[in-house]
Amino acid sequence: MVIRMKTALTIISTLAFLQISGAQGYDISAELTLKTPGNPAETYILTGDAEGPLKADCDLPVKVTRKITEKGDVTRVVLTVTAKETVYYNIGQKLNTGFATEDCLYYMPGFWYKHNERSPEGAPSSRIPGGWTVREDRLSAPLAGIYNKKNGAYCAVLRIDDFESDCQPCHQYGEVILSGETSIGYTGFNDNGGKADIAFGFPYREGPKSYIRKLTLAPPVCTFSRLDRGVTDTIVWEIRRGKADSWSDFVADVWEYSYDRLAPQPVEVRHTAEEAKAILSGFFTQSYVDSHPLKYYSGVGLRTADCKPNGTAEVGFIGRVLLNAFNALEYGQSSSMENLATQAESVLDSYLGHGFTPGGLFRENVSFDKSPEGYEDGIYSIRRQSEGICAILSYLDYEKDAGRRHPEWEARIRTVLDRFLLLQEEDGSFPRKFNDALEVKDPSGGSTSSAILPLAMGYKWFRDKDYLAAAELASSYLEKELIAKADYFSSTLDADCEDKEASLYASTAMYYMSLVEKDRDMKRHYADLCLESAYFALSWYYLWDVPFAQGQMLGDVGFRSRGWGNVSVENNHIDVFIFEFADVLDWLAERYNETRFSDFTQVIRTSMLQLLPEEGSMYGIARAGYCPEVVQHTAWDYGKNGKGFYNDIFAPGWTVASLWQMLSPGRTQEFFEK
Repeated sequence: MVIRMKTALTIISTLAFLQISGAQGYDISAELTLKTPGNPAETYILTGDAEGPLKADCDLPVKVTRKITEKGDVTRVVLTVTAKETVYYNIGQKLNTGFATEDCLYYMPGFWYKHNERSPEGAPSSRIPGGWTVREDRLSAPLAGIYNKKNGAYCAVLRIDDFESDCQPCHQYGEVILSGETSIGYTGFNDNGGKADIAFGFPYREGPKSYIRKLTLAPPVCTFSRLDRGVTDTIVWEIRRGKADSWSDFVADVWEYSYDRLAPQPVEVRHTAEEAKAILSGFFTQSYVDSHPLKYYSGVGLRTADCKPNGTAEVGFIGRVLLNAFNALEYGQSSSMENLATQAESVLDSYLGHGFTPGGLFRENVSFDKSPEGYEDGIYSIRRQSEGICAILSYLDYEKDAGRRHPEWEARIRTVLDRFLLLQEEDGSFPRKFNDALEVKDPSGGSTSSAILPLAMGYKWFRDKDYLAAAELASSYLEKELIAKADYFSSTLDADCEDKEASLYASTAMYYMSLVEKDRDMKRHYADLCLESAYFALSWYYLWDVPFAQGQMLGDVGFRSRGWGNVSVENNHIDVFIFEFADVLDWLAERYNETRFSDFTQVIRTSMLQLLPEEGSMYGIARAGYCPEVVQHTAWDYGKNGKGFYNDIFAPGWTVASLWQMLSPGRTQEFFEK
């Protein structure tokens, strides 16, 4: 008999679980679906005890055995499927939690939070009722959990595997016989007559809809794995039960459990920090554009095939022109690259002279392709403005250390900060978007956290107590409306949904407040809020390596997904958005003696440098130093190419800035501690 072990841990781990549980407290149903080529699949309900064979009401061409064992608060479920003849199968189980669905909040890390009620039409959400199942590689850990908000009980199911293989499917939906081997199963939840089930099985299936690209739902998919006569597949899951005082505590507890079980390790280091910066600096030298009133680094809307500069100059968000200018200046001067420093100074000088609106805001997104003077749509954002301020204050601090002052820049930054004070609502929130007259165009408060960073820095730099008061009021809003409610949404500008950046910015904002605050009790309070929101940000970062098929570029080059973060419910790809969050994690690790955080930053710092294009290893990018952005790691695409590849259009402006900030640890603390 040939045994295809779906996990190398199966034998060792199962032997470690010595106590057979019977079916103590667990109601786990099972079903087997078989596909005969050219015919509709047939599903069979399986019954049996906790240990032993599972049978249907008719003879089956496979033998299915289940073993359930317990150790502490973890229960292991091992399924074996042995073929009596060649079959194409899909097997699934449902764990009845006993929780009333009306009391339940649902969790699939990096993809589903509570009910995904923030997500719009066309993205997965509870607006389509009955439950959702998804392929495991959508998730930062192959796990689904349900939290009972009524009594604090929770239940989570984690897949245990080596996840070594995947294959290219012939179709994206319907009943699909797989063309090769895959390690990817599925997980999710469903409503079972008013009670909540956790669903899990192998190989993958998705329903009631599959998600194939941004805001595009498709019919469900169910895949079938080929199993030849005499061959056995073994699939393993762990069930974790517990209690938590809140949804936030539940997410933190499950993240720690997932981290401990998956134990992500740093990726083999290819480059030192200085070597990585030398590669990334190629972006500065190749993307520089000086043919318009605004000089800039062209890093938005480029084609991966040629990376040719275009006419878009964007201050923050995905362009990060000013942060790149500061980084290029600092690097050019420290590395005696006079031309690089001169170009960076020209970018900064051009924005000082031509980069502000009549109302005193940054001209944050300018297109010279649409107009020689630079077209703007007249809508501005609290996020881009904030990122521009932070970049310039960092530049001014650097210049001050060198004995140089820039009063014109200081006056410009004070004007923008003073405009912030006028924008702030009575509850402390900031609108996401507005015009130059400060008329609100998008009142969503999800981006409020981004405003706290420049206000805290502005107070430190200008000693203006109004800025600190505004930051404190915004922090109060953040605490009440986002952190206390664990409702992290709409921080990114190209999605209206639950997203990673909302929790990451919230945690970073509380980090800034803890650094700038003088009162010991308030410093501790902000640190606690920083910790609470950090777990939500961490929940978006991959703790495992998703598999790729042969012929999918990311798999062919040996890419490892651990340490990379998913983006949002709408934009289901991974990227290198980290900036100074690694510093935040290290700071929290020291403050709370939480080594998981500092250990994971080592995973992040090594893993995020894997795809740096350089001579001899271009990773599908046309120019060295242009770090990829839309890394498509699951069955989803942003418009082109799909799993294992990049979208054809990308924005290396922000990816370079993010990695550069990660490679420059300690900047923020140094700014506030001077």
